[in-house]
Amino acid sequence: MSEFRIITGDTLVELKNFPAQSFDLIICDPPYNLSNDGITCKSGKMTSVNKGDWDKSRGFENDVEFHKQWLSESKRLLKENGALWVTGTYHSIYLCAYIMMQLDFCIINDVAWYKPNAAPNISCRCLTASHETIIWAKKSKEAKHTFNYKAMKSHSDKDDIFKREDKQMRSVWSISPPSSREKAHGKHPTQKPVSLLERIVLASSNANDEILDPFCGSGTTGVAAVKHGRNFTGIEVEHEYVELATKRIREASYMNNSLFSLEQNR
Repeated sequence: MSEFRIITGDTLVELKNFPAQSFDLIICDPPYNLSNDGITCKSGKMTSVNKGDWDKSRGFENDVEFHKQWLSESKRLLKENGALWVTGTYHSIYLCAYIMMQLDFCIINDVAWYKPNAAPNISCRCLTASHETIIWAKKSKEAKHTFNYKAMKSHSDKDDIFKREDKQMRSVWSISPPSSREKAHGKHPTQKPVSLLERIVLASSNANDEILDPFCGSGTTGVAAVKHGRNFTGIEVEHEYVELATKRIREASYMNNSLFSLEQNR
């Protein structure tokens, strides 16, 4: 039976409360710092890119320090053979990768998450952004990280145009954004599809492993974790999204007989 909890609070504060080597897998979707008063296209209409104060850049030096703090804590919290996955666009992912190398993480792969129905670029001054980059790393070069090779080779997803049956999993993943069903309990501006997180969880962890998501958001990592018998801990600063994640993970947990706890600003 899986166990899981969501902690309401500031990630940089809450991470320090865990003992070292607490987690087998850490999956991070940190702020991309995209909320710069620009515009984008959504459902065929021009809309603001602003998502909230949590997504605004505090300036280059402050952004560097922010990423360095949570990545340093993530390394402390990983077990010796643990792994880290970090998502981002070009606005943030290269900065995270640089800091990860500074901290002596060993990068295993970078994955291009290709979005088949990505929103068009309305400025017509650059290429249409149709992918995000995901970095998969282990704690050290010597670490014996988990990789469920056979599971990934046999993994079937009819929507992934880059995956062929019974072939090695490649580093370009074609996965559509979340369906309306996944947003039944509410919406998060950077919500990831369950199938994306399921693939990461199945590739890089085993049953009963401890998984942490320091930027829990709408709880997609938790949904994938409890669905496949992993234990989950999430941290989220926005009460609105704690409630959304709670509803989604509770629904998944009822189907998998998981135990749930919710911690408010401990």
